[in-house]
Amino acid sequence: MPHTLTALSPLDGRYAGKVDLLRPIFSEYGLIRARVQVEVEWLLALAAEPGIPELAPFSADAAARLRALAAGFSVEDAARVKAIEATTNHDVKAVEYFIKERLKDDAELGPALEFVHFACTSEDINNLSYALMLRQARQEVLLPKLDALIEKLRTLAHEYAALPMLSRTHGQTASPTTVGKELANVVARLRRQREVLAALPMPGKINGAVGNYNAHVAAYPEFDWPAFSRRFVESLGLDWQPYTTQIEPHDGVAELCDACKRIDTIAIDLCRDIWGYISQGYFKQAVKAGEVGSSTMPHKVNPIDFENAEGNFGIASALFEHFAAKLPISRWQRDLTDSTVLRALGTAFGHMLIGFDALQRGLGKLSANPERLAADLDASWEVLAEAVQTVMRRHGLPNPYEQLKALTRGQGISAEALRGFVESLALPEADKMRLLAMTPASYTGLAERLAREI
Repeated sequence: MPHTLTALSPLDGRYAGKVDLLRPIFSEYGLIRARVQVEVEWLLALAAEPGIPELAPFSADAAARLRALAAGFSVEDAARVKAIEATTNHDVKAVEYFIKERLKDDAELGPALEFVHFACTSEDINNLSYALMLRQARQEVLLPKLDALIEKLRTLAHEYAALPMLSRTHGQTASPTTVGKELANVVARLRRQREVLAALPMPGKINGAVGNYNAHVAAYPEFDWPAFSRRFVESLGLDWQPYTTQIEPHDGVAELCDACKRIDTIAIDLCRDIWGYISQGYFKQAVKAGEVGSSTMPHKVNPIDFENAEGNFGIASALFEHFAAKLPISRWQRDLTDSTVLRALGTAFGHMLIGFDALQRGLGKLSANPERLAADLDASWEVLAEAVQTVMRRHGLPNPYEQLKALTRGQGISAEALRGFVESLALPEADKMRLLAMTPASYTGLAERLAREI
């Protein structure tokens, strides 16, 4: 076995231990195991169908033995399939021969050998296998990781709901917010994409060489193959795709990739913002004993987790974008370009998984720096110009926007200067006193409430 230090991909080298959840799903072993599962279930479905009289129904024991072939499928079994493939030079045919090899000596299952892979094209097996793999990855890995991230951000949003922070639009000082409200924004975005991801259909087909049930009808012309196909696909927990060429068109895979890319994009946006806030001193990072921030500058505590997450989400997004653009396109009734691309699905999910873990690790080290946040707010009294001119508008004072623009645009302004301006205004006393009592730190609107309600 090659050493991890000689691995071509960091997923099998430097990051090997971080993607173990995905190995049983997207490895070649995982793909072969899924193919065996589909072939076994197809044989069982055919045997249970009265319209296929040449295939006798299996006893409960025989069905259990057949299902055990898939449920107990091992790495050694996969190696045997690969050994058969060395002769066939066809990966799905090797699975068919493997199953026949295991059944040939079974008194009840042996006579059913020629109904293994009956009327199927390889893509009938492959598309259903990938759909099962993607469904498993979504349910067992992606959604739990996403839910954990959303919950962590929600907890931080509540913790910092009332902590005021200077906003920066276009990089310039702007109306204050709270740290918690900014995190709540991300929670809301991720929750929406989580709903999209969870609700996406997982299409699958089993309709023969060009999608017309040609071989099926040749063997059993009176049988309702589309209805049987639908029952079978849905029995796997997938969504039936009735119209295809040789391949399932992969639009569902593309939709899943697009959803994952949007999640990655939101996560990258968060990583970059937190990186910037750390550089501004708004957040501190816990120091880990023995960790080095720079090979030459001893003082540094770098935001490496957010940088690592951003980089990995970026790689994942680039791959997801390619999958979504390429997979739905196939020349005529099929070409083979999708085959090698589908095999790379696990790489994208691997980098996404590493991104989730790095982001969680970074968030776990963060603590807000109230002193630095307060200092920035106290140096930015010009942000109250919005409040003052809006109250002036309410009471019909002339040219409020223009007056405040002349007073504040392109220059800082002191608390005293702003208060002096407010004192000069012909405003109702209650409103004037409210403006005079206002500070950049208190001018946060409903930010605290919005953060607590997320």
